[in-house]
Amino acid sequence: MASYTSYKANRVTAVNIDAGAITNAQLAPGVRNTYCTFWVFGDQGQCTNGCCCGWTVPGNVKSVTFEAWGAGGTGSGACSCDRCQHYVGASGGMTNKVAICSCVGCVYTICAAGVYRCLSIECAGCCGCTSYVNGYNLSNFCACGGGAGCSTGDWTDSCFSYMSSCQNSGTPGGHFANFTHQGAFTSSGPFTYPGDACHCWKRVQHTTGAATGLSSGQQWVSLAECWIRCGCWLSPLGAGGMNAQTTYCGSGCCGQGGTGGSGVVKITYF
Repeated sequence: MASYTSYKANRVTAVNIDAGAITNAQLAPGVRNTYCTFWVFGDQGQCTNGCCCGWTVPGNVKSVTFEAWGAGGTGSGACSCDRCQHYVGASGGMTNKVAICSCVGCVYTICAAGVYRCLSIECAGCCGCTSYVNGYNLSNFCACGGGAGCSTGDWTDSCFSYMSSCQNSGTPGGHFANFTHQGAFTSSGPFTYPGDACHCWKRVQHTTGAATGLSSGQQWVSLAECWIRCGCWLSPLGAGGMNAQTTYCGSGCCGQGGTGGSGVVKITYF
C-alpha cells in the first residue's frame, strides 16, 4: 500500500515536465482556472455616449465580480450677466461592487454610463447617468452618477451634500458602495470689491473624481481675472465636469459647463 512518504518522493513537479509537452487541449476541463479582468467604458471625449455591450461567462469560470462607477456630473454654465458668481464643481460618480457565483454561458448586459448630450448654460448642470449590469444572480445592480455643478450670485451661500453621498453596503444591489462628497461653494465670502458685484477676484472651483478605485483625481481651477472661461472639454473617467466661470459682468454669458467623464464597469472572473 502506498504511503504518503512514497507518494511525496515520486510526486510530479514542473521540473519533471518538458516545456510544451502538455498543451491546454490535453488538460481535462477544470484542471486549470481562468482568471482575467475586462473593462467597459466610453470614449473620453466631451458628451460621451458611454458603452453598452453583452458579455458571456467563458469556460472554467464560476465566480464573477462586477465593479461599476457612474458617470460624472455636468458643470453649470455662466448663467448670470449682472454679477459675479460662486461655484460648486460637479462630483464624480458613485462606485458599487458585487461578487457572485455564475455559470459558463450566462450572458450579462453591461452598460458604462454616458453623459447628457448637452453643455449646460444654466445655473445648475445635470447629474451624471447610471452605470449598471443585468444578468443571472444579480438584482438591481447599478452605480449612480455624480452630482451636478452649480453657481450662485448670492453674497454668501452654502451647499449640502447629496443624500446619495451616504451609502450603506448592499445598496443598490451590491456588497459595497461609496460616493464622493460634494463640497461647499468655493470663494463663498464677500466679493473682493465691496459694492461692485460686477467685478470680483480669484473665483475658484473644485470637482471631485470617481469614488474608490479609479485614479481620476480632482480637478481644480482658479481665475484671477477673465471675461469668460468654459468648462474643460475633457474629464477623467467617472469624474465631475467643470463649470464656466467669469470675474466680470457683461461677458455675454456664452460660457458652457463641461460634461463629466464616462462611467466604467470592471469585470473580474475566475
